[in-house]
Amino acid sequence: MNEHKEKILSVCNEICKDTLMETLDITYIDVGENFLLAKMPVTPKVHQPDGVLHGGASVALAESVGSAASYIFLDGQKFFVRGIEIAANHVRSIKEGFVYAKASILHKGRTTQLWEIKITDEEDRLISNCKLTTIALPKN
Repeated sequence: MNEHKEKILSVCNEICKDTLMETLDITYIDVGENFLLAKMPVTPKVHQPDGVLHGGASVALAESVGSAASYIFLDGQKFFVRGIEIAANHVRSIKEGFVYAKASILHKGRTTQLWEIKITDEEDRLISNCKLTTIALPKN
């Protein structure tokens, strides 16, 4: 499993080159049977004007990890995965350090999937709770 896990994480991180994920310094760091985990540094680059993490950066992180999880768990060779709806509740501010986004599947349908993405700080305190709906469209 470890070798398989490392390959999945390597692919996820490789395909982020020259994308928003690279701009935000998002790194995929763990994967399991039903989850994908990523981290993002909280620096002025992702701050809103008053010096705390911008909600839009949190939502971009959530959609990135949820969509990547769909790609992994739905055979991205056969499907295009697209986010079709995202909702976020921001419950705590953070000024520096790292945030971690863990995408877990709530519903895995043939066409649509529902993901919960919890964004936490380094002390495992909830920063944002997000729900993402993705759609899997056949490539052929």
